Amino acid sequence: MDDVTWGALALALTVLGGACTWWAFRRRGVPAGLRALALTLLAPAAWLTGTLGMFTQIARAVSGWATGLVLSPAVWTGIAAAGTSVLLWVVASGIDRRDKTVGRARGTRSVAAASAPPAGKTQGDDEFDEIEELLRRKGIQ
Repeated sequence: MDDVTWGALALALTVLGGACTWWAFRRRGVPAGLRALALTLLAPAAWLTGTLGMFTQIARAVSGWATGLVLSPAVWTGIAAAGTSVLLWVVASGIDRRDKTVGRARGTRSVAAASAPPAGKTQGDDEFDEIEELLRRKGIQ
């Protein structure tokens, strides 16, 4: 497209944006109107800086890629491989997390068993004996 076409497109977008800006100021207030005005100014700014052409080249490249994506079996095979990769990663993470949780639970049981006193009476039993003695003294038991 030539410069005149880009200028016409920028002018049309600016006029349309101006109408939306006027409506936003009238209906929604100053903050919404200022936001609409900011968006309206992007069209002439893009035309003046020459980025409208760049945007159309990007749009053509993306649409070409999407068309190739839809019609190419090789691309769909690649997507399936990527999906399988993500699925395997998630499954491996879940297994690893489960193994760590089970390992922690086993570790705490073995530590608790190792820290228990060798005698038949534990520290908890001594505390309960003290509580029972206090209750007997008060006449509650």
